[in-house]
Amino acid sequence: MAITTDVVEERARSRLRHGLRIATLLVAVVTVVGLGGMANMLSHLDVYESALAQVVALVALSAVLAGEGVLLVRRRSWGRLAGPAIAVVLVVSALSYATLPEGRTSTGPDWIFGAANWVGVVVLLDRPLRYAAGFLVAHELTALLHLVLFDDPSWPDMARYATGSVGVVGFPLCVAVVTSVLDRLSAAAVASQRELEEVRVAEAVVAESHRRRRQRFAELSVTTVPLLEGLADGSLRPEDPVVQRRCAIEAARMRRLFAETDTVADPLMHELRHCADVADRKGVVVELDARGQWPVLPVAIRRDLTEAVLTVLATAASRARVTVMGDADLVSVSVVADCGEVEVPSPATPDVRVETLNSDDTVWMEVRWQPAPQSVPPSASRAVPQPVG
Repeated sequence: MAITTDVVEERARSRLRHGLRIATLLVAVVTVVGLGGMANMLSHLDVYESALAQVVALVALSAVLAGEGVLLVRRRSWGRLAGPAIAVVLVVSALSYATLPEGRTSTGPDWIFGAANWVGVVVLLDRPLRYAAGFLVAHELTALLHLVLFDDPSWPDMARYATGSVGVVGFPLCVAVVTSVLDRLSAAAVASQRELEEVRVAEAVVAESHRRRRQRFAELSVTTVPLLEGLADGSLRPEDPVVQRRCAIEAARMRRLFAETDTVADPLMHELRHCADVADRKGVVVELDARGQWPVLPVAIRRDLTEAVLTVLATAASRARVTVMGDADLVSVSVVADCGEVEVPSPATPDVRVETLNSDDTVWMEVRWQPAPQSVPPSASRAVPQPVG
């Protein structure tokens, strides 16, 4: 769910950035080849020292805008090409100023003063704000150096340059700032949405876990509560071997219940170890052996596989051996112990079978899960490797 949510949110952010790039490109196209740059250049071709240099500068800026259009169609960014593209913009700006007549900086013939700024911002729009701000500063310095070094500016010239810089820097910078703010707001919204989804998922997991725990406690109360009531009212005596065996079985079931909520690689072996721990506390020597590999099984199937084992272990007198064998389509749990005849409840799942053999004071019991091909549980798709004992 988290992966799907991240993909959807990233697509939303991508659409937002794509729309901003399209809008900025349209402004740049109108400024450079529309009513702004090209119109001013064509109307002043006779005043330039080299009209060809101005035409080359216009073509170069138009080529950069065309590259942005291609990238937008392909939904890609400039990437490593952003640096060379900005270098082209700055170089043609310097070329245009080199052939600009004296005293014409930030006037009508200086068409590139209000055109190259938009082209640079178009290239750097998906970069951090400092890149666009740095380019605008470099663009301003290019015009200022030409003004100071070649025009011998007066105070009116400097005032004209400063006034023009308000729009040349201010408008593109505002676009870059708005883009940066929207991107941060989008990132914050994505983070908030992700946190909200995580909270909802956590709440759902807690609610489902609580529901299952209550259900399991209700199942235990069928056998545990009468035992406790009998011990409380004296109808059952603690020294009675039958009562002791019932207590051991209920204790093993409790341990298994607690183990079911643990997050482990192999829940079946984890629950069997908890069942064996009850017998170990009674002084029974328990050997637990695992061979092969098997799927991660649902809780209902694991309960059927462990019910016979915990019953035998709770009844064992001194020794027991538990063996687990499995592969992708079969899991077998068998137990051999020195105990008398025991009764285990019938498995709740139809794919689980129980076989029992008794010989004097020894019992062998095997519980086997072997589902039909169409009934393999969805959660049993991942096999858990086990060491060879």
